[in-house]
Amino acid sequence: MARSLVLNASLEPLSVVPVRRALVLVLRDRADVLVTNGALWRSEAFSLPSPSVVRLKRYVRVPYQRRIPVNRRTVFQRDEHRCQYCGRQAENLDHVVPRSQGGEHSWSNVVAACRRCNTKKGGRTPTEAGLRLASFPRQPRTDTWVAAAIGGSVDPDWVPYVRS
Repeated sequence: MARSLVLNASLEPLSVVPVRRALVLVLRDRADVLVTNGALWRSEAFSLPSPSVVRLKRYVRVPYQRRIPVNRRTVFQRDEHRCQYCGRQAENLDHVVPRSQGGEHSWSNVVAACRRCNTKKGGRTPTEAGLRLASFPRQPRTDTWVAAAIGGSVDPDWVPYVRS
């Protein structure tokens, strides 16, 4: 299903919506189309280009800071589906400091791992298991929620509006 990126009047990303919702915003004169995806929506009276990026005409205050959940999809996306110990294709999540040793389920303690490395590490720390992290786990940037919301890579039309 085609989706559109909705930007605030200040050009900050607000949400990812179906193209139909973006068309409604444009038809009700609440948003302007910044980028189209090349398709046309036609009716008996007129036709409209299908929006890929729309910008709201009025600023919408967002009362909260978006938080990206620590889950399988978002961790794999952050780690590019690669094991953080050996670089192979990741299949599991691993707690750097095992939960049995007091490790938390947080961005700074969870990495993607292949089955072999995860089994080798077991309930130990990487040092105890003789493994080294390729990169230390960190919380993703604030605009990463866009990619997490769509479950994959960011549309090339959206790149100028979303920090990766």
